[in-house]
Formats: sequence, structure tokens, C-alpha cells
Amino acid sequence: MKKNIWIFNHYATKMYKDQAGRHYWFCENLIKDGFNPTIFCATTIHNSAETISTNDHKFISDKTNEVPFVFVQTPKYKGNGKQRIKNMVAFYKNLFPVAKEYSKQHGTPDIILASSVHPLTMVAGIKIAKKYRVPCICEVRDLWPETLVAYDSIKKNSLPSKLLYLGEKWIYKKADKIIFTMEGGIDYIKNKKWDLDSGGPIDLNKVFHVNNGVDLKTFKENKERNIINDDDLNCKETFKVIYTGSIGKANNVKKIVNIAKVISDTGNNKIRFLIYGDGIQKEELETYCDKKNLRNIKFKGFVEKNKIPYILSKSNLNIFHFEQNSLKKYGASLNKMFEYFASGKPILSDCEFGYDLIKKHKSGIVVDNGSAEQLANEIIRFSNMTKSEYDLYCNNAYNLAKEYDFRMLTTHLEKIL
Repeated sequence: MKKNIWIFNHYATKMYKDQAGRHYWFCENLIKDGFNPTIFCATTIHNSAETISTNDHKFISDKTNEVPFVFVQTPKYKGNGKQRIKNMVAFYKNLFPVAKEYSKQHGTPDIILASSVHPLTMVAGIKIAKKYRVPCICEVRDLWPETLVAYDSIKKNSLPSKLLYLGEKWIYKKADKIIFTMEGGIDYIKNKKWDLDSGGPIDLNKVFHVNNGVDLKTFKENKERNIINDDDLNCKETFKVIYTGSIGKANNVKKIVNIAKVISDTGNNKIRFLIYGDGIQKEELETYCDKKNLRNIKFKGFVEKNKIPYILSKSNLNIFHFEQNSLKKYGASLNKMFEYFASGKPILSDCEFGYDLIKKHKSGIVVDNGSAEQLANEIIRFSNMTKSEYDLYCNNAYNLAKEYDFRMLTTHLEKIL
């Protein structure tokens, strides 16, 4: 008999639209392996005005490529203020009646996998699992409130943060198993002194690590199908340094512009920077580049996610930039990093994470908190590298992507299930 796996992920609605993403790819593989998974998500899509209509019902269900989704009615919101909090609370509250109704139609779950970002989803998972007398696995993809504290959204010793830390500790205690996407999840629990050895309530034997990754089959298909006719991208005479992602203050793409300026000042005409993405600082940075007469960097704007594999396949070096903060010691689980690995091209990173995959597997160079001058020197070094040395980095990157292919990650997940 197939095991019913209910996956609670508030923000999985975009996975339904993209037919891609962590839990979508997990479900594709789980179905092949004889499980019966269902993803429960909100009707709203984060950072989008688009919604899924339930026609005034509590929920609506649908399938995309045989992956079942249940859309829980939630109010629209914009930004990260009170409206978003109301949206989170609504998803939490509405999960209970939706679970009750859905179970009448499709049977009860055998296991619930409740995934953050926000902790209310995991609280709902624990409570609903208790009602059905089944295990609940809590999956932590973002450390709340630690992330909020790290980015100065709330103060560490404020009442809201203290309450959130208490709630986090309760979740880890009550969960039957815990999955962290970042490798240092156990370190985090130990640092909080929540583990049994420190007198806390959490047994570290129930803590696991399943990172993010990439679906190599989908990546290859998109690379071959979604070709972009762009002279800058397809030019074979230049050494292309590519960045993909948002262009906002948190991403500090200005640093990449500064690197481009350092290289431009050396008179090097071979190296070109191509920036793919959009954000509030895009126009400001383009204006700056025009004023400084920087001709070695171009902002290509927003591109659909399915075009990223082709773009990265034309890269010579992918640049990975991350704002320095206290979270990095617990490891990285950014989707972009695994797409970079899948491109089979080296990575230049300016942030050394705990358990750093780039450094550990020699799939690129890490210059922790490196200056524009230091990073420019590394880029120039890569552009002059011998083919044998360069190819070694490329092979290491692609082999690492194989280890984090979602087929492999699903096997790890099934062992935990």
C-alpha cells in the first residue's frame, strides 16, 4: 500500500507554476518510488500579484505532471509587513479545516513533512500529525528568528525574538524528526544548548541534513530547449563572468560593478561581466556604469528561470556573492549555487560558509569577504589559467552537481521517511 505523504509548504505555489523546485522534484521521485505525496500550499504567490482562485472554497486541488497540489485559501498581500503576517496566520489556521476535508476525500496521511520558511507551518504540521497519530518531520529551510536577528529585522533580546526562540525550541522538541537544509543544523542546536548533552530537550539522533540541489534532467532539457540569441552571451572571444539573481541592497551587486571597474582600469578587454536579474538597484547601477564609462559589464534584465541553464552553460566563471553575516557558519543551501555546479563551470565566491562545498570539492575559489581588488585578481587568474587546470575545476563542479541531483536527495529523504 502506498504511503500518503503530506507536504506542507506555504510558498510551494510557485513550484506549481514553474513545475520545478525542491518539493516538486521530491514528489516526482517519490511517486516513481511508490509513494503518494501531496503538496499543500497557499493560493498566493510570494512577490507576485498572481493568485490561484478557489472560487470561495476553503481549498482547491490540482495536478501538474502527476504531482498533486492543494491550494489553501489565503488573503493577498504585498511586501513584508502586516499583510504578509496575516497571510501566514491565515495559512496556518486554514490548514486545519482543509486537512480535515481533504482527508475525508483522499484518506489520512501516513507521514507529514512540514517545511518552513516561517515556523507556523511546522506548528500546524505537528498539531495535525498528532490528530491523525502519525509522525511529523519538520524541515528547516530558514532559521527563524535567527535570520531576522542576523539581518537586524528584530533585536536579539527583544520580546518578539524571545517568543520566537521559545517557539522554535518547542518545534524541535515536538518534531519526530528534523531536517535542516543547511549542514550545520546540529551545530545551531548545540550553540543554543538545546541538545540533551547540554541539558536541553532535543535528541540530536533525530536531526538530519538534506540540502537543496538541482534536477539535472530538467537542467539539461532547459539548456537544450531555451536557447538565447545574444551576441554578448555567445561570444567565444571573451571570458564571461556571470551573475544571476536579484539586484537589491541585500545582494550588493555594486561590489560586482566595483570588480568590473578594477579590471577595466587594468586595460583588460577580454573579460566581460553579464548580470541577469532585476531589482530596485538595477537602474542606479546602470547609471553608475554609464558615468564611469564601464563597457565590460552589462545588465541583461530579468529572464525566466528555464533560461538560466543555457545562460550558465555559456559562462566561463560564475560569481557567487553573499552578504557577510552570522548565519554563514551553519552552511549554505542556496538554489543558485547548485545551478552553478550543474553548469560545469567554476565558481568564484566571496563568502566562505561553514562546510563550504566550493572549497571542499575544489569546484572554484573562495575569497572570504574579499575586496574588489582581490576578486578581480582571481578572475584575471582564471581567464589566464591553463586548460588542464581550468577543466579540473569544471569537472569538480559538475561531479558535485551529481551528488546533489534530486534523484540522490530523494533517496536520502526516503531513508528518513
